[in-house]
Amino acid sequence: MAIKVGDQLPDARLAEYKDVASEGCSIGPNKVMVQEAAKGKKIVIFAVPGAFTPTCSEQHAPGYIKMADQFKAKGVDEIWCISVNDPFVMGAWARAQNADGKVRFLADGSGVFTKALGMEFDLTKGGLGVRSQRYSMLVEDGVVKKMNLEDSGHLEVSNAEKMLEQI
Repeated sequence: MAIKVGDQLPDARLAEYKDVASEGCSIGPNKVMVQEAAKGKKIVIFAVPGAFTPTCSEQHAPGYIKMADQFKAKGVDEIWCISVNDPFVMGAWARAQNADGKVRFLADGSGVFTKALGMEFDLTKGGLGVRSQRYSMLVEDGVVKKMNLEDSGHLEVSNAEKMLEQI
């Protein structure tokens, strides 16, 4: 069953690659415990089927990066981009997208978070394995307040513009 408005985010571990060490955060992959990271925050999460894929790289992620300041102006503390990729790939993709300080690119390497949400998408026949469906959600203190799931295979309801309208 897929996560819906009113549900709590699952307690899962994601990973974030950091290029520069900071207090409490070393260089390289760092674990991000979802419930802990979401506690007391207003977060926009968007998920993509894969890093460096055409729609994800040319439209989905760039929209959130470009509009990051507008989200912050509406009280959003963080924007997360989640994909079933490893943290090294997500770190490279974040660098390629110039996302630093705007969007956190979080890896769900084994798809545990994605499966707990009920958002897995099996592309094994095409050689891509199990991926995430494309969606966006607004989360406040770990609870889903808005949910936009793409059902067309396109980018129509989970883009940055649509989410910004909903906040």
